[in-house]
Amino acid sequence: MPDVAIASNREDAAAADQVVAHHAEMAGKLAMLVTAVTQASTGEEARAARDRLVAWARAGLLPHAAAEERSLYRAGGELAELKVLVPAMLAEHRAIDELVETLARADTFGAIAGAAGGLREIVSVHIHKENEALLPALVASNAHSVADLLAEMHATSGASSPSAECDAHACACGHEEAAEPELDACAIPHAIRHATIFGALDTLQPGRSLTLLAPHDPVPLLAQLEQRNPGAFEVEYLRRGPDVWRLRFLRR
Repeated sequence: MPDVAIASNREDAAAADQVVAHHAEMAGKLAMLVTAVTQASTGEEARAARDRLVAWARAGLLPHAAAEERSLYRAGGELAELKVLVPAMLAEHRAIDELVETLARADTFGAIAGAAGGLREIVSVHIHKENEALLPALVASNAHSVADLLAEMHATSGASSPSAECDAHACACGHEEAAEPELDACAIPHAIRHATIFGALDTLQPGRSLTLLAPHDPVPLLAQLEQRNPGAFEVEYLRRGPDVWRLRFLRR
């Protein structure tokens, strides 16, 4: 969240930070799922990757958007400075819904890759608006408690675990994954870097790996990952600096 936003209390500031971190996790998951589509070498692989992406969107992304509408967007619509932004963002939610259904119907590699790439782009732009405009306005306003709005979101979301949904589908489909994905952490803003990486790692199925490029030795990240998912990943250093660290994360 931008530093220029002044929270009315610490609880609201912490709640806004939680929303931003969750957005980063979703962006990381989406990036890896779309990469699996674009790196597919056969139509069968592309369709399997499509199915995993659609399953994640229906189980996590779309319920999250609906919960936001019932809480953050409802409150934002009452603020004068967001009167124009909120309807536009609601329209983007409808566009995201339609893109997910277009993706679900896509069958050729070109159609699947196009819909997946479009979904990634619109979600990225949409998240930026939420982080940089919607949340700061709500945090700076005394009209609503962001902490209460976040609690309301959690109570009404009804979303299942996105990573569990993806894993369950992938285990059932029986198809091979595409090439190992690579995530360049150097290109991710520092404030959301760890959350984005965690989101990407959440998409990995047992036996699959991801290569991470980091601007420094990510010792704090590894400690947080072990606390978050004890024993879930085997980590191998492929390169140790001095400018870039390269690590492989294998889900056990």
